[in-house]
Amino acid sequence: MKLGARNQLKGAVVAIDKGAVNSIVKIEVAPGVVLTSSITNASVAELGLAEGSEAYAVVKASNVLVGIDD
Repeated sequence: MKLGARNQLKGAVVAIDKGAVNSIVKIEVAPGVVLTSSITNASVAELGLAEGSEAYAVVKASNVLVGIDD
């Protein structure tokens, strides 16, 4: 797999919460570091995702917001 996105984080799927149309997929990319993504149920099936399977979290964004507590 080759992608233009530079932020490719390999990890393990730790949870998939299926909804009516979309699923929330959680990927642990480092001990205690879990990234969450919403993808279609069709994509979950097409990729063969299941808890324990290996996957990549790919981040491609033109903006990253930064905030602080008041």
